[in-house]
Amino acid sequence: MKVWEWAGDVYHQIRWMDVLIAFGIMALFFIVNRLLVTYVFSFMNKKFKAGEQALMWRQAFEKPLRLFIVLLGVYLGLKYLLPAAWLAGMMFDRWFRSAVIILAGWGLLVLSNQSSFLLEEISKKIRLDDSSMLIPFLSKVLRFVVFVLIITLVASEWGFSMSGVVAGMGLGSLAIALAAKDTLGNIIGGIVIILEKPFSKGDWILTPSVEGFVDDITFRSTKIRTFADALVTVPNATLSGQPITNWSRMGKRRINFTLNVALDTDRGRLAAATERLERMLRGDERIDPATIMVKFTEFQESSLGIMFYFFTKTTVWAEYLIVKEEVNLTVLEVLEEEGIRLAYPAQRVLLEALGEENGSPKEVQSYSAAKY
Repeated sequence: MKVWEWAGDVYHQIRWMDVLIAFGIMALFFIVNRLLVTYVFSFMNKKFKAGEQALMWRQAFEKPLRLFIVLLGVYLGLKYLLPAAWLAGMMFDRWFRSAVIILAGWGLLVLSNQSSFLLEEISKKIRLDDSSMLIPFLSKVLRFVVFVLIITLVASEWGFSMSGVVAGMGLGSLAIALAAKDTLGNIIGGIVIILEKPFSKGDWILTPSVEGFVDDITFRSTKIRTFADALVTVPNATLSGQPITNWSRMGKRRINFTLNVALDTDRGRLAAATERLERMLRGDERIDPATIMVKFTEFQESSLGIMFYFFTKTTVWAEYLIVKEEVNLTVLEVLEEEGIRLAYPAQRVLLEALGEENGSPKEVQSYSAAKY
């Protein structure tokens, strides 16, 4: 019976006109939200169609702004309807301010991504190429700063003193510094790599520890995709202290080998073959003409060595292999036409002939199996 009496008292105490006004305020803001989407943003899309900066701002803050309008309507409606004591007990204002901070931070996080106009303008002024990792790195730093700022502002709204937290952290600063030494070294190493630019994203690099294509660089490490399609994570401090060979920045690609021909090759045929081979390379448009060397350079135990030293104009691996294959086939063709055989391992064995009057040894030449 008492419950029904209490419910009846609450029913009679409700100000129905205030309820209608509160819901009217909320409905008004819902309508404003719909009109904002339908007309205002459509107008902005048409007017600023060619303006990338305005478009990025709109894309970043469109959803947070729409949610803010709805939130503001609910806030004003409940503020009008509920008693001040109730609102104070629920810490209504704190919840509202915290939500506004989070919505604003949401927009800033979207705006601070890699394609944000601010970072794009910076990249144009310092003339960075599209493959540079400086813009993604700065974007990650900026997002981290915005995230920390959001947490700090929301915490201050709820009475948490960040200065006290910082002071408390100062008591263990030495231990933290020692524990974070490697992490700090990796961050500094990443900054050094980005500023000196020994490689860019997508480059093919070789280090003493790994070889592959640069996939990404983060605060702590650089990710390299190997030829086996494995992703290797190398700490930036380690990578910045190693010699790095950037194969992607070759202006041309070297071919260098020594071809061994038979030891009994005729001198005239050998000279003619080297001359023809060098002339053939100089006539190939795919070979860089600045440095072409085909010379008879070596005497070996069972062969004569012809050195080939030249460069292909292309640095693409697949195209380089095609050029190298066709050059090798042409070399074989020239040697066949000149009657020059490729060398194979050989040895001479002297056998002493027993029972002969002069006792002179017989020379028997034996050859091992060819390995070419």
